[in-house]
Amino acid sequence: MGKDRKVGVAMDFSKSSKRALQWAFDNLADKGDTFYIIHVKPPSSDEARHSLWSKSGSPLIPLSEFREPEIMKKYDVETDIEVLDTVDTASRQKEVTIVAKIYWGDAREKLCEAVDDLKLDSLVMGSRGLSTLRRILLGSVTNYVMTNAACPITIVKEPDFPKH
Repeated sequence: MGKDRKVGVAMDFSKSSKRALQWAFDNLADKGDTFYIIHVKPPSSDEARHSLWSKSGSPLIPLSEFREPEIMKKYDVETDIEVLDTVDTASRQKEVTIVAKIYWGDAREKLCEAVDDLKLDSLVMGSRGLSTLRRILLGSVTNYVMTNAACPITIVKEPDFPKH
């Protein structure tokens, strides 16, 4: 990949997605790149509130607004201090642009849509480490995105990820 890449990081604020975020900054970030923090909210009973963005997702949210709890509350997203610290540090030290985008719906489908909408060069995701049975029964967001997304996908596993 060349300079000024567009890298997406799937963020559900879990331990594994935070690890993926840190991994992406440590291993992929170069000056001039843009990192998209992509969060998918499940459909809610208050869908009318977000009907404007139901298809395309929220407008791009710059880091300066992503830091503001009042603004993020409008999108029903709680501020996560650990994630903010990680993105602030990367923004300063790696000289990358960081923006957030929020989608509503099925995470599998919306992450694949985000790859196309944002024209991502790559997407980084954490892995929850579901057992084989749970992955078969529930379906894996990671497996779906790896199979269907139109860009390279990097899966960052937990150190204690179950080996099969």
